[in-house]
Amino acid sequence: MTQQISVGLIGAGSMGGALLGGWIEKGVIDRRASAVFDPAPGEAAIMSGVRLNPPVEGLAVDAVVAAIKPQSADDVLPAFAAMATSALLVSVMAGFSVASIAALLPPSTRIIRAMPNLPAAIGAGVTALYAPPGLSSGDRACAEALMRAVGDVVWVGAEHEIDIVTAVSGSGPAYFFLLAEALAEAARAAGLDDASSKTLARATLAGAGAFVKSDARPLADLRRAVTSPGGTTAAALNILDGDSKALRSLINAAVEAARMRAKALTH
Repeated sequence: MTQQISVGLIGAGSMGGALLGGWIEKGVIDRRASAVFDPAPGEAAIMSGVRLNPPVEGLAVDAVVAAIKPQSADDVLPAFAAMATSALLVSVMAGFSVASIAALLPPSTRIIRAMPNLPAAIGAGVTALYAPPGLSSGDRACAEALMRAVGDVVWVGAEHEIDIVTAVSGSGPAYFFLLAEALAEAARAAGLDDASSKTLARATLAGAGAFVKSDARPLADLRRAVTSPGGTTAAALNILDGDSKALRSLINAAVEAARMRAKALTH
């Protein structure tokens, strides 16, 4: 999609601000035809050149992006009903279903759900998108262009799969942060000083992520490339994921627990 998109961004907090920054950096949106709605916009929104809190009446945009807390939706979204009538609504509200959004807006509203993750704040995120049946290829292209401004995009075919995405990529950064935290603790326990332990763990996490991004080989091939038979890495991996597949069992259980919690929180 090469044509610039006019957007009404509802909420310019952490995620909304990240989206706005990505759109501007990548030239995705038409700033003169777009608007940001936030009662306390941050400096990034103020300096963006996009109109702040203009009257909603008579404002027509290509897409309305709802980047507000789900618990605020009942109070906030109805105020934008007129604008959403003719626009695509892209929701980045976690745990708020298409049906719940539709109940707050005119019946003709076209809705796509988006589930980005924390690294979107630095343009390195991944977003899952779900479009209900009947939405046009143009609507899908619009939502994809908006979310590609902050990272990769994948489409899921059923709304319940958003819960799986939440468990994998939404919560996923914390899993890797925990592994790096544990690695730093192990380095300290083995005798390194605190500063060196933290630096080594953080740099290893960041470097491994950058390497995965740059090398399209299967993850198993990348793992094997670091693992010499009988070497130090093989010794460590045998503890983490040997015959018992301990690490894989833990990850499966963790993702399932997160998925079930996401399902319970969705309404």
